[in-house]
Amino acid sequence: MRKLSTLILLNILLYQGYSQTNDSITKKLTKELEQIYSQDHINGFSVAIVNQGGILFKKGLGYSNRKSSKKYTENTIQNIASISKTFIGIALLKAQELGKLNLDEPINKYLPFKVINPNFSNTPITIRQLATHTSSIKDPSRYEKNGYVLRKKNNGITKVNSNFRNPDEMMTYDVFLKNILYRGGKWYKKNAFLKKEPGTTFEYSNIAAGLAAFVIENATGESFNKFTKKYIFKPLEMSNSGWFLNEINLLNYSKLYSNKKTELAPYQLVNYPDGGLITSSNDLGKYLTELISGYNGNGKILTSESYKKLFKAYLTDKNYKERNNGVYNDEYNMGLFMGISAQGQIGHTGGDPGVAAYMFFNTKTKIGKILIVNTDLEKDGIKEFIEIWKKLEEYENKL
Repeated sequence: MRKLSTLILLNILLYQGYSQTNDSITKKLTKELEQIYSQDHINGFSVAIVNQGGILFKKGLGYSNRKSSKKYTENTIQNIASISKTFIGIALLKAQELGKLNLDEPINKYLPFKVINPNFSNTPITIRQLATHTSSIKDPSRYEKNGYVLRKKNNGITKVNSNFRNPDEMMTYDVFLKNILYRGGKWYKKNAFLKKEPGTTFEYSNIAAGLAAFVIENATGESFNKFTKKYIFKPLEMSNSGWFLNEINLLNYSKLYSNKKTELAPYQLVNYPDGGLITSSNDLGKYLTELISGYNGNGKILTSESYKKLFKAYLTDKNYKERNNGVYNDEYNMGLFMGISAQGQIGHTGGDPGVAAYMFFNTKTKIGKILIVNTDLEKDGIKEFIEIWKKLEEYENKL
């Protein structure tokens, strides 16, 4: 018993020493982030550092509402732009596990309207091609012109971007997809498709991502937002996340800004699955922890085999005109809506009006980082964003 008691006491002392050290590191990191924030080019942001065991560090700084001086915290929620697409990849694999679809099936098996590349009318587009951005579908001008809609008529106080549409132009995203991609759609043009055969060429496509979510809806009989809530958000206890305002706590919702002082008019995405997820760094940290666990073969929302498919690098040089081998270039290679850099980083970036976001984990160290910003980034803002990210890099192995 004395031997056992000695070991227990030693463990307690070691844990206390670790906690004190970790606490001092956390305080130092917080102070240095505060110093970077004092550059005053970003209105509000939150960060997180995670590993397979959970969130190691999380912090929010600045304002979620500058006018009312409301603080931006790790529980503040906002859109995260294209990081949202990674949830489509998870949802596709869950639907496949449920026997509702197969990734190598033609998309037209699950669509109420046919989508065909007119330059290769005999070559079917597959679900996997949507998920690896090799479907030959590209974003036409109508995607930008009609994809952002004001939540309410502007009062003249907040800034409205030139491509924000009036609220009465809102439509469901299936109608939006049909208008652009179906030969009989009112906005259909052949230039929405590459003059390259499906499956051969990488072309990042937001509208193809929305089409993948619509395939899930038709294959499973459930709306995409409900499907992801059931199979992703609930199991991971992401209680502060949702695709629509009626799914979130509006008290935690951040304003978005075109610069440090100018508030953007509230807008919504028609093609919401490609970038419309509203979440916090705390909730997204739970998700990134799960991704690292899945990469290690210990995930809980997908089988280990599905996770292998999620993170598999599907593309080669022949799929690209050129490749960027930057550390965090999420288009160097593709899993299933999961960006894979040339230097072992897996994750995704995101950018929309008033939004900038990074989420990556290192495949060697199994440590991940998140940065979410509520302000458009100009030259000085980009510099501040990079400094925040580099500071997370500096501390990720110290926690």
